[in-house]
Amino acid sequence: MHLPLRRRATASALLPALGIAALAAVLALGSVFAGPTPSARAETTDGPEVTWGVRTAPAAEGEERENYEYRVEPGESVRDALIVSNYDAVPLVLDVYAADGFTTSSGQLDAAMRDVPPRLVGAWVRPDADRVTVQPGESIEVPFTLEVPANATPGDHAGAILTTLKTPQVEDGVTVDRRLGIRILLRVGGEIAPAASIDDLRVDYEGTLNPFGTGAATVSYTVTNSGNTRLSAAQAVAVAGPLGLFPADAAGTEDVPELLPGESWPMTVHIEGVAPSVVLTARVTLSPEAPSDTTPAPAAVEASSSTLALPWTLAVLILIVGALIALAVRRRRAAVVRRTAAEDLRVQSAVAQALRERDGREADASVAVDEDARVESAAAAGEPAQKT
Repeated sequence: MHLPLRRRATASALLPALGIAALAAVLALGSVFAGPTPSARAETTDGPEVTWGVRTAPAAEGEERENYEYRVEPGESVRDALIVSNYDAVPLVLDVYAADGFTTSSGQLDAAMRDVPPRLVGAWVRPDADRVTVQPGESIEVPFTLEVPANATPGDHAGAILTTLKTPQVEDGVTVDRRLGIRILLRVGGEIAPAASIDDLRVDYEGTLNPFGTGAATVSYTVTNSGNTRLSAAQAVAVAGPLGLFPADAAGTEDVPELLPGESWPMTVHIEGVAPSVVLTARVTLSPEAPSDTTPAPAAVEASSSTLALPWTLAVLILIVGALIALAVRRRRAAVVRRTAAEDLRVQSAVAQALRERDGREADASVAVDEDARVESAAAAGEPAQKT
C-alpha cells in the first residue's frame, strides 16, 4: 500500500502565539489521488500546485506490487527501484530518502519524518540518488539498495522509501513539507516468535443511585506486540461476579490494528448493565493474527483483574431497614420487659396479700385454741370459766 502524502510544518521564530493553532491544523493536512498509472499521486490543494506520483518498479513479483516486501537473511542485500512520475507542467525537483515505520494513533502504518534519525529499515535502505529532477509528463527510475546488517534482529521490520519537495514551501509563516512514498515490509531470517501480551489491566466500577439498578464497568489495558513479527488481534472483553454470576460482555470491541514488534496499543472498553456483585472480575481474551505465512502461529492470550463492585445505595437502604427493624425489636423487647415486670409486681403483691391473710387466719385460730384450753382448765379446777 502506498504511503499517503504527509505534511510537516515548523513555525518560524517570529510566528505569533495565535499561529500555533494554525500550525497544528497544517500538520494534519494532505491527500492522495489516483493517477492514470498504478501509482500514488500527490496534489496540493493549497499553495502552488505540485503534482507527482510514485510506484514500484516491475519485478519478478509483478508490475503492480502494492508494497516492497522482502525476505532477507542477515548480511544479505536486495536491489530494487522506485518509479517517480511528474504530472505537472514544470520540472519537479524531489529529495529521495528512507525512514523507519511506525503505527500511528489511528492504527495506520506511517513513516518517520526525515529529521528523525533512522535506526532500522530507514538506515538499511540507500537510494542511488538522494535528489532527482523529473521533467513534465515524464517518469524516472530511482534504484535503491536494501542491505541488512549481519546482526539484524530476526523477524519483521517496516519502513518506507519516500519522495519530498526539495524546497519546503512557506505558507502564512509556516514551513510545509509534502512527501509521498511506498512502504517496505521486511522479514529478516532467523527464529520467528510471534507473541502478544496484555499489560496494566484494570477494571473500575461505577454504580447507580437506583438501589436495584445496574452500573457500568470500564476496563483499560495495553496490548503489546512482545514477539518479533507484525501482529493484529481480535479481542473479547467480559466482566462477571463471583463464580461467574451476573456476566456482561462488551459489544463490538474493536480489533487491535497491526503492530510492529515492540509496539503497544492502549485500550479502554466501557460495559453497561453490570450488576454490583461485590467483587467484579474483568477478563480480556486476545486472538492474535500474524501474516498468513508465519510459523508458528501466535497463541491466544488471556488476562483478568478484579475490583470491588459494592451496591452502596442498596447497602445504605439495607442498613436503614435493619436499623428500623432493630429499633422495633428493641421497643418490643422493652414493652415485654415492662409487662413482665408489672406482672411480677402484681403476682408479688397478690402473694404478699395471700400471706397476710393466711397469717391473720392462723393468728385467730391460735387465739381460739388458747381460749378453749383455758376454759377446759378452769372447769377441771371447779372454777367457773367464761369465754371471752
